[in-house]
Amino acid sequence: MVTFGTAGIRGSVAETVTPAVALAVGSAVGHLAVAESALPNPEIVIGRDGRLTGPALAAAVEAGVAAAGAIPIRVGTVPTPTLAFASRDRYGLMLTASHNPPADNGIKCFVDGQAFDDDREARIESRLDTDTGPADFERWQAPQRREPLPDYRAAVAAYVRNHQPADEPTAPCEGLRIAVDCGNGMAALATPHVLETLGASVVALNGNVDGRFPGRPSKPTPETLGDLRAFVADGDFDLGIAHDGDADRIVLLDGDGEIIHEDSVVAMLAGYYTRRAVAGDDAGDEPVVVTTPNASGRIDQQVTAAGGRVERVRLGALHEGIAAVDRGAVVFAAEPWKHIHPSFGGWIDGVVSAALFTGLVATHGLATLREPITERPYRKVSIDCPDGAKAAAMTTLESSLPDAFSEATVSVEHGVRLALPDGSWLLVRPSGTEPYIRLYAESESVGEIVDTATERIEAAIAGADGGAD
Repeated sequence: MVTFGTAGIRGSVAETVTPAVALAVGSAVGHLAVAESALPNPEIVIGRDGRLTGPALAAAVEAGVAAAGAIPIRVGTVPTPTLAFASRDRYGLMLTASHNPPADNGIKCFVDGQAFDDDREARIESRLDTDTGPADFERWQAPQRREPLPDYRAAVAAYVRNHQPADEPTAPCEGLRIAVDCGNGMAALATPHVLETLGASVVALNGNVDGRFPGRPSKPTPETLGDLRAFVADGDFDLGIAHDGDADRIVLLDGDGEIIHEDSVVAMLAGYYTRRAVAGDDAGDEPVVVTTPNASGRIDQQVTAAGGRVERVRLGALHEGIAAVDRGAVVFAAEPWKHIHPSFGGWIDGVVSAALFTGLVATHGLATLREPITERPYRKVSIDCPDGAKAAAMTTLESSLPDAFSEATVSVEHGVRLALPDGSWLLVRPSGTEPYIRLYAESESVGEIVDTATERIEAAIAGADGGAD
């Protein structure tokens, strides 16, 4: 059975994302588009990243779309944010496994610029289990070809210009020198171009698209970004930027080649968007930033100080969080490495983040942006827990953890999250994919907090595991 994860369907092309699965998903999305659309033959844009298996899987998806009576629109190799941009007012299918290894691939589904919600994904899964067959012969559609990438790049550049002070030049990033590690992925087709359009001097690393990812693994981490970090540290750069394989994620480095903590990046962008909304002519609705339970309290500090509020939603559900806000206007949504800029579009977009952050650095300077951010020591710990014991262990922890931290404010909506009066916090949640309970903590005394929490977690697991036996 094919199931959707937090970012579409993803896995080995030999077992999970096979050509047969791609054909079936294309057909299912095509039938769904026909059923939902007022048009007799709705359009579905189909893009792919640079993986070697992409052309064959895209052809299979296209066949399924056409046989369902929808019009396949070929857009070729593009970043995932570009495919989302092209899916406004229509449907979209992106063949990408994001930061997974080269032998994997995946399918992300979009409608009107947003990833499919749980309901649409469930409807696709249901259709995959029942062969509805092709549409009548007369309704089969021939593919068309479009090139949204130039329009997307121009739109990103215009968006950043619109976010600059009125007296700034049309090249707001002029004078900055930026190193961009494209990771042999789709960012090579977007980020360097946009930054150069904005006036920056750009040096691209791993700037050729190659689905084998010969330059470095597709997932940008402190370990895989060693070459970029050294290159930035040894050169005269203002900023380093790294993307994953499909350019929806971003990692930022300072001029010394040090990775800027992902929560600090979110805090800076969240504070900026909140201040802009409060000062805007149409100010009225309270600015809201949507983030996840594992995100730092430094984000809350910046947003609250700027006059907004933070709402948290489970990991992988930023779109749900945006939709669920019933008062106030969502100005920004983010989880580590992944950002949604609602005033540009409803999708995760690392290219916009790269361009906007560079523009902010050009206007204010990185040191000024970072100065109000309080960064405390941060730890993430994975504690072994059988899947069958997770629910009982978490039930126990809802009371045992607050007992251990009696001064904390407690939330149990997405795991157990405790916020302490001094700004420290910890989160305990079960992994959705592995046999672990995850512990996140941020505090000047993070070691003490982790030790105390770990004792309670291990005791809860032992009690739950014994009951399961």
